[in-house]
Amino acid sequence: MAQINPYLHYNGNAEEAFNFYKSVFGGEFAKVARFKDMANEDNHPIDESEGNKIMYIALPIGKHNVLMASDVPTFMGTVNENENRSKISISAESKEEADQLFNGLSKGGKVEMPIGDSPWGSYFGMFRDKYGIEWMIDFDKNHKGHP
Repeated sequence: MAQINPYLHYNGNAEEAFNFYKSVFGGEFAKVARFKDMANEDNHPIDESEGNKIMYIALPIGKHNVLMASDVPTFMGTVNENENRSKISISAESKEEADQLFNGLSKGGKVEMPIGDSPWGSYFGMFRDKYGIEWMIDFDKNHKGHP
């Protein structure tokens, strides 16, 4: 079965965002690569001001998922962080885990739907975190196959 792993783009604050996500989810980064690590005067010159920006970062979450990201180099333009048209959906394994993830990730962000019992029968909440990324947290006590 195919896996879906979110890949996010930031305007120079990917490392800050991922340290925040790591503080909520726990674990360790599987990989961190900076633009200066790939710089090559012949093929890939990188402006010195962007050398420490994140070219690739990966944070394993749970048993089968990886949250990945990079900073967008200035020459490629700016990501409009308030125009994200997708959400990252997390299926929690317990109501307590759902509360912990919702409260941790939404800190400093904007809650769109407070976490609580939904009309469709699950425990659900939705928000945009302080980095502009949209999340949905869901716990369905009747669903036995959470990822």
